[in-house]
Amino acid sequence: MADGFDLVIFGGTGDLSRRKLLPALFSGYVAGVVPAGSRILLTSRSGLEGEIAPWLKTVFDETAPACGMDAKALADFAQMVQVIELGLVKGGADWDALSEILNSEPERPIVHFLAIPPALFTSTCDLLGAYGLNGDRARVVLEKPLGNDLKSAQAINEDVGRTFGEDQTFRIDHYLGKEAVQNLLALRFSNILFEELWSGRTIDHIQITIAESLGVKGRGGFYEGTGALRDMVQNHLLQLLCLVAMEPPARLDGDSIREEKLKVLKSLKPLEGADIDRNVVRAQYGAGAMHGEAVGSYQEDLQLDAPSTTETFVAIKAHIENWRWAGVPFYLRTGKRLPDRFAEIVIQFKNVPHSPHPAWGSNLSPNRFIIRLQPEDHLALRMMVKNHTAKGEALREVEMNLDVVGGGDAVRIGPYLRLILDAVAGDQSLFVHRAEVEHAWRWVDRIINHWQDSGKAPLSYQAGTWGPYEAHDLMTHDRRQWFHESGGRRNGK
Repeated sequence: MADGFDLVIFGGTGDLSRRKLLPALFSGYVAGVVPAGSRILLTSRSGLEGEIAPWLKTVFDETAPACGMDAKALADFAQMVQVIELGLVKGGADWDALSEILNSEPERPIVHFLAIPPALFTSTCDLLGAYGLNGDRARVVLEKPLGNDLKSAQAINEDVGRTFGEDQTFRIDHYLGKEAVQNLLALRFSNILFEELWSGRTIDHIQITIAESLGVKGRGGFYEGTGALRDMVQNHLLQLLCLVAMEPPARLDGDSIREEKLKVLKSLKPLEGADIDRNVVRAQYGAGAMHGEAVGSYQEDLQLDAPSTTETFVAIKAHIENWRWAGVPFYLRTGKRLPDRFAEIVIQFKNVPHSPHPAWGSNLSPNRFIIRLQPEDHLALRMMVKNHTAKGEALREVEMNLDVVGGGDAVRIGPYLRLILDAVAGDQSLFVHRAEVEHAWRWVDRIINHWQDSGKAPLSYQAGTWGPYEAHDLMTHDRRQWFHESGGRRNGK
């Protein structure tokens, strides 16, 4: 990659490209990990009026003001970027021009990033194949959502597979590119301390939460009819569950990691019928208050005339049926209009079997390993120590910070940049195999079909709260608590 690579972003002037991809690439260029000889081609149905550099400056000012707006760096980066007017449902002179550009450097890797609706994946890949842009040096990155159910996901995989082999296909989940996830793998598989404790023998339960404080205003065209289960559980939450629960791979390469993740998905206990009613909570936010300001309901945000059955909150109690995790519940939760924005994995260990001191019994908290993914990366271990400020033998909980801070010149690579660079290198370790997508949909489809068959409307919860009482009860019935309810998240940290 010394001389650079070619990156074609289909939908290159759209929301994902502006908010995530271009700021990430510019930061990578400033840090020296994106070679200056690289070319970034942005496809657009209507092209771009005016010069690239002022447009990029506007994009970065709006979406990533902290990415380092050095005027010379911006001007140099702009020389790498070109906007191409391109139709995605037919060929023509525009595709000839794209082909000519990419074939002018026949040795460098080409990454086609499809930041477009899934309905356009097939026609775009067909055109890439028709113009010979799917050779051995080409990769295609598929942005979520990959289908709306198992059948549609299989159709997309079949359609893309006609043009690109599985080793060329990179299904992206940006949560897998986060630094804390990389550290989770490193801690588990390079330290016998953690791996020896990583099972139902010592772990009581695991919580995985992706909480969002924003509502759906502005996303209604996508979100209505999709909902939290399809949008967040089928991909992000199940992928995080796989990384936490997977067996140690023989090697940290793409095939080995994906093979172990697939075993976890195959071991997920199917939820059906009454089990879904007991173990899945589905709800939609109503009007409420966020940070002291009144906010509308889901219905009001989307200005819907008829009642909607789309859920904005899901909490699930799941089990993995294998030797390592037998009897250990995995609590998955995601929702919009919650009081705080964060993504977090909490590994809660069992309590000590016996308290040898009478003063400790009522003051013991279980050990917890915390992997925080957003808004900042953070790893911590919560333990009990003697409270030196108190008389007697009282204990207090302390948090041992496990964050690894590099030197002053260390480059922190964000998730999208890391995954783009991995795609350039042909490394699929942090990408999702087609079989993973399909097994995840099989598990989720049972829940969706049950909801549809039952005809029940989602529960309601007030915006600015932690969801409906039933989500709280999902834990308290098991004599457990969500981490934030136990005082785990203080002041949003």
